[in-house]
Amino acid sequence: MKPALSAALGALTLGVALAAHAQNAPQSPAPGAADPTFSAYALAQQCAAKSDNAAQGQCVGAVRGIVRGYQYGVLFLSQRASLPEGETRRVSLCLTDTKVSSIVDDFLADAKQVNEADLKRTPAEVAVLGSVHAHHACT
Repeated sequence: MKPALSAALGALTLGVALAAHAQNAPQSPAPGAADPTFSAYALAQQCAAKSDNAAQGQCVGAVRGIVRGYQYGVLFLSQRASLPEGETRRVSLCLTDTKVSSIVDDFLADAKQVNEADLKRTPAEVAVLGSVHAHHACT
């Protein structure tokens, strides 16, 4: 992997982690570190609490932060590194007219297909972005 691409991917990962962390962390760990307790399981529990307005607000905020952080990371990557033809499109998300509630519903449906132990070990950022890419990748 080219050094510029490797550095840009590192910045992308950090951007996603920071965006998600800012949405959910009552106390902050070391600067630049994601909250290790912000698991896919914890986010799925929040998002599944449909009758709890506070949990729904935190869920939507976290999902928005993760997606926006990723989108800014892709934009940063595309501006800073020379990528092969079509590579930016391959990692981009096509979310035109997509409601956050449908992203949350897709994430919950996907999370139900994974066992609880694996969800507890998976960072929320990874699970949400995996779900969004599965349902909204630009092809």
